Amino acid sequence: HFVCMIDLFGRAGQLDEAEYLLRNMPFGPNSVAWMGLLGACRIYGDVERGTHAAEYVLELDPMNAGPFILLSNIYAASGEWDHAAEVRKVMKERGVKAQPGRSCIEVKKKVHEFV
Repeated sequence: HFVCMIDLFGRAGQLDEAEYLLRNMPFGPNSVAWMGLLGACRIYGDVERGTHAAEYVLELDPMNAGPFILLSNIYAASGEWDHAAEVRKVMKERGVKAQPGRSCIEVKKKVHEFV
């Protein structure tokens, strides 16, 4: 429930509230909680908070491509092209690769998968 609230606060643009809840949960936040805040930072262009959120995600899940991609997009959207390129370079050096998205649908008891 905490992660849902972090996501809701973040989507509503209430990044201070989202971060406060994340940092004050009765247990340590996991990478999913930090990714919720990072996604909100991308939406609202919060470079500084997004950088910190990405660092926490990568501490917890160093092979997760998500924080690299989101942080690179945050930098690019703010015109910080050198930082965006550096993030992508580090991602490549560490051998982190993004997995393509997949969707599935069942029609007449047969599952169809789309990449």
